[in-house]
Amino acid sequence: MHNTNTSGNLLESPQLEESGTSNQSWQAETPVYGALVLEDGTRFEGRSFGYQGASAGEVVFCTGMVGYPEALTDASFAGQILTMTFPLMGNYGVPDESLWEDDKIHVSGLIVSNYVDTPSHPQSKMSLGEWLRREKVPALEIKDTRLLTQYIRTHGAMLGKIVFDEDIPFYDPNTENLVARVSGTEVQQHGEGETTIALIDCGAKRNIVRSLVAKHVRVITVPWDYDLFSPECDFDFDGILISNGPGNPKMADKAIATVREAMKRGIPTMGICLGHQILSLAAGGDTYKLKFGHRSQNQPALMQGSKRCYITTQNHGFAVGTLPQDFDAWFINANDGSNEGIRHRSLPFFSVQFHPEAAPGPEDTDWIFDYFLERVRGEHE
Repeated sequence: MHNTNTSGNLLESPQLEESGTSNQSWQAETPVYGALVLEDGTRFEGRSFGYQGASAGEVVFCTGMVGYPEALTDASFAGQILTMTFPLMGNYGVPDESLWEDDKIHVSGLIVSNYVDTPSHPQSKMSLGEWLRREKVPALEIKDTRLLTQYIRTHGAMLGKIVFDEDIPFYDPNTENLVARVSGTEVQQHGEGETTIALIDCGAKRNIVRSLVAKHVRVITVPWDYDLFSPECDFDFDGILISNGPGNPKMADKAIATVREAMKRGIPTMGICLGHQILSLAAGGDTYKLKFGHRSQNQPALMQGSKRCYITTQNHGFAVGTLPQDFDAWFINANDGSNEGIRHRSLPFFSVQFHPEAAPGPEDTDWIFDYFLERVRGEHE
């Protein structure tokens, strides 16, 4: 089956035929090809539209239809080569940095089925390809992302590398403390209000802060290894929120120690995504690595003890397996039965595996921030 270019002529080059792009200006450039090589030797070739440099990491997939600017700047993707299963990427360009979830791209590489180099959106500041090249992130247009995704689902997330002329070794991000790499190094304050929340930054998405500030909360963001209970801590806080972040939660030992001390003191504490896993570990639970993770904007989370199912945004490769003592399951994933949230039976400690701040995705669970603040302020029954 032949693809046609914008003028309607059949593409004569087999290589251009494989690229399948609908953008004439991009086709006019001399094509550069690279390959995604998996650790078992499986190879997928594709046309480059990003930075032409090799990169290695863990190959994962995301099934979200939109939200690639938010996904690429989500620190939870650090060390990973991201495959987008929705076939059309780049069509609305890249918005202003103020709308990103961090100040840079965190993925190690990007794989798409069909890249569009002519974005059409009033908020677009540049094309996706230009952004990737600027930040030195390689990207390939590989037509059969369905096959790649099915392969990962069958064999599990695996190491991979994007290579061009020079080969590089594989790299396993789960053996490194990625939280230490992506966490901020300075204490920052946002918003004003009578309630102060200390946000432990393990790779926090900006929309967590935006969500709290919108509820008239003063948010003080601290690095992942900051000791909130040391004499050097010069501010008071009413509650603690542990953010999302990348990698193996057991690597974030200092954050786990801080949360353990907070719970000993009875301070209201909430965790999101990696923060959910950190809170569970701090309370005596355990975590494990999922076969291929949850990365999408339509993960169904069933609230236990009710018939409610919330559609949620998720991005994680690890999950809580053993619940801590005196905690109950709060949410369960309707697809695979994995844990999506826990809460203490009597004390103000709880966490969720999904993202109530969304960005991108549904905002159905924004109420969890209100649930947290009610317990911080002592307003619940």
